[in-house]
Formats: sequence, C-alpha cells, structure tokens
Amino acid sequence: MSETRPHWWPAFIGIGSNLGEPVQQVEQAIKALAGLEQSRLILCSSLYRSAPVGPQDQPDFINAVVAVLTRLAPQGLLTSLQAIENVQGRTRSGERWGPRTLDLDLLVYGQASVATAELTLPHPRIAERNFVLLPLSEIAPHLPIPGLPSVPQLVQQLVLSEPAIERLTR
Repeated sequence: MSETRPHWWPAFIGIGSNLGEPVQQVEQAIKALAGLEQSRLILCSSLYRSAPVGPQDQPDFINAVVAVLTRLAPQGLLTSLQAIENVQGRTRSGERWGPRTLDLDLLVYGQASVATAELTLPHPRIAERNFVLLPLSEIAPHLPIPGLPSVPQLVQQLVLSEPAIERLTR
C-alpha cells in the first residue's frame, strides 16, 4: 500500500494522449483518477487539442488537467499515475516527446518542492506549455505555483510563443 498522509493535499495532474483514440484515452484516465485510492477528483478541465512538442511526425495530442485531493504522498501518487498509464497501454520507449497512449504528469502537489531522480515538483516544464497552462488556468486560475509567476501571467507569456491550441467541448 502507498504511503499516506493524515491530511488531504491538493494535487494537479496533466493528462495527454495522441495514440489509440486519444479522446477516449483521456476520458478513461479521468475515470481512473476518479477512482484512485485515498483520493478524490474535484475538478476537471475541458479537453484541448494541441500540436506535438518535439517530433512533428505524430498525431496531435488531446490534453486536460484535473485536480484531486489526496492523502497519498507525492511519490505514492506518482506510482499510482504510472500504474494507470500502464493499464491503458503506455510503453516507455525512452523517446522524449514521442507518441503515447497516455501520459499522466504530476504538475503540482500543494506547495511542495521536490527534487528526486523520479519526481520534480512543481513539474519542471509547467511554465513552458500551453497544453498544461490553459487547462490549468480553467480550473485553478489563482493557483500559486512555488517559484513561478501567477498562472495568468504564465499563460499571457506563452500564448504568443507556443503553437496553437484548440479547446474542445466535452
């Protein structure tokens, strides 16, 4: 069993898929997160379509961000996210920014700052990606992220420099 904490902690999780019916993959991941042990799904963004980062010879991604309250410690939550990825057919080829059935990223866990070989919090590239910041700003526009400007400031900085992202209806 994963290490638990006595209090509920807010955590934000990025979801992405561009293989195997991506909309269904993301929706299935949201259902799995809703059933996660010692956790409660409390908010879910709209779905977004975005061009891939890195190699462009792959399908567009479908992305979302969810908020959970959890008693799992950060490493335990990460382990649970990886288990969901595995159930949905994720294979780890080692290729950065390659196509995948499902990618679950632990973006923020309370006000925790973590730097281990397996986990960095807040997520080290959270400030660089519209496909994370736009869904995050939809569900938590005033979320303080340790060491970074406000979410609206980050979105404003990126909108001009990042490739287009399209909000989809759910």
